[in-house]
Amino acid sequence: MDFKDKVVLITGSSRGIGKATAIAFAKEGAKVIINCNDSSKEAESTLEEVQSLGNEAIFVKADVASEKEVKEMVEEIVKRFGRIDILVNNAGIVFDAPFAKKTVEQFKKTLDVNLVGMFICAKAVIPHMKKGKIINISSTNGIDSQSPDSIGYDASKAGVIAFTKALAEELAPNILVNCIAPGWVNTKMNKDLPKAYVKSETTKTWLKRFAKPSEIAKPILFLASDDASFITGETLIVDGGYP
Repeated sequence: MDFKDKVVLITGSSRGIGKATAIAFAKEGAKVIINCNDSSKEAESTLEEVQSLGNEAIFVKADVASEKEVKEMVEEIVKRFGRIDILVNNAGIVFDAPFAKKTVEQFKKTLDVNLVGMFICAKAVIPHMKKGKIINISSTNGIDSQSPDSIGYDASKAGVIAFTKALAEELAPNILVNCIAPGWVNTKMNKDLPKAYVKSETTKTWLKRFAKPSEIAKPILFLASDDASFITGETLIVDGGYP
């Protein structure tokens, strides 16, 4: 796949799936904008790694749940590159806790970042896209909930799928909007899961392992490519086989 000189914004891309996606796009010639909500060492490291591949890349700090910060981010990108060709709405958080102990603030924050943030980013980017691609990152939790402890996360990811379909209809035929629903992935978000639970979930998965972030990045690139020119409004499950 050739993304030479395409301008790609990936939210939440300092680590995990976002980082792997930034690297994958850069390897294919894209100009990459790395984003997260703090200027962390992880963000600096990711930027250096992407720049080392020889293509232009910048880091822009912004909280996707803040309309003001997202507008400023998009203005900075457009001033630098003139446009945005591809938006990967990847930023996400989770607060795992039993329902009785989960706070309203945690539930609202999860929706604000995981779902409202996608609306805000799309709203800001679309005016700067002529023909483009938007890839939203949901989860298999949005299709078949894994645990009541992640009820806010599950609700937000189900909303992402519905948002994707509606936005795809709204923006057709010039901007294609699709969704990836990963299953278990070896990311920092999952590093503190109990070992017994990880073993149980690994056993259930037909491929008997969690995905590498790069294995989610590849389907993202496919949906962003010309090879997916007749696909819009769809959700692609990437879970290694899970009942």
